[in-house]
Amino acid sequence: MHILVVGAAGMLGRKLVERIAADRLSLGAETDKVTLVDVIAPAAPASLSSITNASEVDLAVPGAAEALVATRPDIIFHLAAVVSGEAEADFEKGYRVNLDGTRALFEAIRLEGTKEPYFPKVIFASSVAVFGAPFPDRIGDEFFTTPLTSYGTQKAIAELLLSDYSRRGIFDGIGLRLPTICIRPGKPNKAASGFFSNILREPLAGQEAVLPVDETVRHWFASPRSAIGFLVHSARLDLKTVGPRRNLMMPGLSALVGEEIAALERVAGAKAVKLIRREPDPVIQKIVAGWPADFNPQRALSLGFTAETTFDEIIRVHIDDELGGTI
Repeated sequence: MHILVVGAAGMLGRKLVERIAADRLSLGAETDKVTLVDVIAPAAPASLSSITNASEVDLAVPGAAEALVATRPDIIFHLAAVVSGEAEADFEKGYRVNLDGTRALFEAIRLEGTKEPYFPKVIFASSVAVFGAPFPDRIGDEFFTTPLTSYGTQKAIAELLLSDYSRRGIFDGIGLRLPTICIRPGKPNKAASGFFSNILREPLAGQEAVLPVDETVRHWFASPRSAIGFLVHSARLDLKTVGPRRNLMMPGLSALVGEEIAALERVAGAKAVKLIRREPDPVIQKIVAGWPADFNPQRALSLGFTAETTFDEIIRVHIDDELGGTI
């Protein structure tokens, strides 16, 4: 089995590759080839080095997607994207990467299939940003997508393409509307949602963090561990059970920023909470105000997807996975 990970140098990409290395994503056939690509050359785990090709690839460059798909991967994880804040700040870059690159990948699969039969599974990382206000108290599986950001628009268009290409039998696709991933390891990025992780990650490391919104802001969260679980479960899932609506809201936890902070205090003490500095940012506040806060993802739950149910769990996952079990 050949697995292609697009966006393998990002946080989710790196963790997914680690998971592939750990269990080879057994799907009735052992993984015998792995291709890792990103705009920055990804690194392959030592245990996969003999079967892995890692390279620097930009899907939006003409011919790049065709060259990747010509190797006929069986499973394609499409995780590459310009994050929300950067897509909003740089209109052209957001559309080139998030939409043009995705369309190039889907078209390359279609064209490859005209040579001889080819029907890969495509797992696409979408986002809660495909939804826009006004919202009901809880968003159900039937709620329509009306994004209020360029990033959300790009993801929503890609979702429509994924559904149509799947309907036409070009590939077997599923789109995962990921909650905001928290706590993201590493350094802050340009995502507008980055502060949700920053106000926990930095204090847990004894560093100061900035909170740009009010503590009454509510949002939808899952840990990196859960996000990788969503991807792996999708790879093992018979997508016929998903039906024609191929884009699913993933499970998560709805919580206030104040509840995040309260969980931090329970786990790490008042000293950690004192490292959070309030600095209101109108730009971030405006973006976040257009995001959904709570979901009822019954379809995903019925298909076996799972996530954390408390913020204490999310914090402890970070401590276990990133800090060696101690703070």
